[in-house]
Amino acid sequence: MGSTDAILDKNVAGGRPSVKAWWKESSVYQIYPASFKDSNGDGIGDIPGIISKLDYIHKLGVDIVWLNPVFESPQIDMGYDISDYYGIHPPYGTVEDVEELIHRLHERKMKLVMDLVVNHTSDQHQWFRNARSSINSPYRDWYIWRKPMFGVDGKPQPPNNWVSYFGGSAWEYDEASGEYYLHLFAKEQPDLNWENPQVRSAVYKIIRHWLDKGVDGFRMDVINFISKDPSFPDAPITDPASKWQSGAKFYACGPKLHNYLREIGSILKEYDAFSVGEMPEVSDVQEILNAVGYDRGELNMIFHFEIVQLDHGTGGKFTCGNWEMQDLKAIVSKWQTSMHQNNGWNALYLENHDQPRTVSRFASDKLEDRTRSAKMLATFMGFQSGTVFIYQGQELGMPNVPRTWGIEEYRDIETLNHWHENTRTQPDDNALHSTNLTEYRMKSRDNGRTPMQWDASTHAGFSAVKPWISVHDDYTVWNAALQVDDEESVYYYWSNVLRLRKSIPEILVYGSFDLISPEHPDVFAYTRTSETGCALVVINFRASEISWSVPEATRERFWSGKTLLSNYPQETRSVLDIVIKLAPFEAFLWLAVDGI
Repeated sequence: MGSTDAILDKNVAGGRPSVKAWWKESSVYQIYPASFKDSNGDGIGDIPGIISKLDYIHKLGVDIVWLNPVFESPQIDMGYDISDYYGIHPPYGTVEDVEELIHRLHERKMKLVMDLVVNHTSDQHQWFRNARSSINSPYRDWYIWRKPMFGVDGKPQPPNNWVSYFGGSAWEYDEASGEYYLHLFAKEQPDLNWENPQVRSAVYKIIRHWLDKGVDGFRMDVINFISKDPSFPDAPITDPASKWQSGAKFYACGPKLHNYLREIGSILKEYDAFSVGEMPEVSDVQEILNAVGYDRGELNMIFHFEIVQLDHGTGGKFTCGNWEMQDLKAIVSKWQTSMHQNNGWNALYLENHDQPRTVSRFASDKLEDRTRSAKMLATFMGFQSGTVFIYQGQELGMPNVPRTWGIEEYRDIETLNHWHENTRTQPDDNALHSTNLTEYRMKSRDNGRTPMQWDASTHAGFSAVKPWISVHDDYTVWNAALQVDDEESVYYYWSNVLRLRKSIPEILVYGSFDLISPEHPDVFAYTRTSETGCALVVINFRASEISWSVPEATRERFWSGKTLLSNYPQETRSVLDIVIKLAPFEAFLWLAVDGI
């Protein structure tokens, strides 16, 4: 893929030169190991199963495989609670299996990215066991401990009012020592104290260990949380109905975050390694540029959350939120233009292990609409500026969990904690419980965690036995075996998107971005432009036919050209009319004649 030595491209569209790098021209396929492919019949996906499907991934045309956590873990949060960074969770395989996976990927000129979870560990990690063993333990300061406050009843209270992302206080009381420890997630996930240089040294040793084994980079879980305001003040009250409040303003981008990221970045630079950071609770462009700016030496790119939180209600993720097309346009245009103009870089994603399926969320998962909807969403995301991330099953158009699912089918700690808290505090509110189930079917993390649907055999070819989480009911009519050789399939369409990005990178990778018809309530249209040419992307997000009056400047620029890709191939155009009729969920990529 070439060296990451920066090269200033001749493309100066948008007023800034583009900096070329191999990871900008790459695409990433994300694998959730437990749900990808079971090779040994225990109902849980594993690394040998992944190896058995590498030709499928390679044929799609991706360059990098990102593996969700496979390290030793009690699996309280599906591996995001690591108990040993040097060992592999036995149901997934062994260190030797990881080494074989690296070898097999490199044979195919592909790379492996692993999940680095270092804001917190498992409470079963030896570091925390030692820290908890005594207030005088040399590991005590590896975590964040504070003395309690005391209520009028004389009972200990948490040192501040921060809420955990999985519900309740972000502090857990340790009876033996009479102190609280911080856990922004589950109580079994205590936060590391990055102020301690020994912690940082231990983390950097882990990074080097896996890079030395041939891993090509890391996705870094909630990496912007690693620096906290050391005074740990109370959070402002934003939810009057709750005792616990979001303290994100005190840890989302803490005072020493960029110092720590530069230390990580200096190691990654030695290895020419890939990095993408997950950065929740951050919407400020400058704060993101501080992390991903070309000359900052920190991260290559980050995941922001503005698009995937569009449908969150005022009461949180599991409440209904309505959004307008203008909201989506504003978010996309904000990140596309700001990154291009300031030598930053975007990570493009709509699905991952924490998000539901996009055909169900932003389009239509009805069998008659799903192929077209999935292709439309691939067009929308796949031709923007940034590195494309495809989550397993997205390339097939897999949907959310069946609407028949009851709470007994769910496995996700976030969903189950929310359900148990609501049924505990409001046991007789059946309307609320029904609404919650509706929201879970739309937004629960389990929507993206149902097993890969490989074929129409029992358990969708994922396993010889009943999987750890149920397979979707539609697997007999919606699976990889039916799509991989079908030129009209979602899989084939995604492969064409990736092929086109590689064939004209000057435009589709490095070109500038401009939103067209920003006021239109239904059409999402944008251009990508470089000195070598320009492309137009047009998308109808609606389930009905709509009309689009093409702006005069756009018609003049694209009056003649050709359709490079369309999810309605029979509608291929030779000219852009003054008014275009767009069929339900129609999407196409048009290249101007000077871009051929």
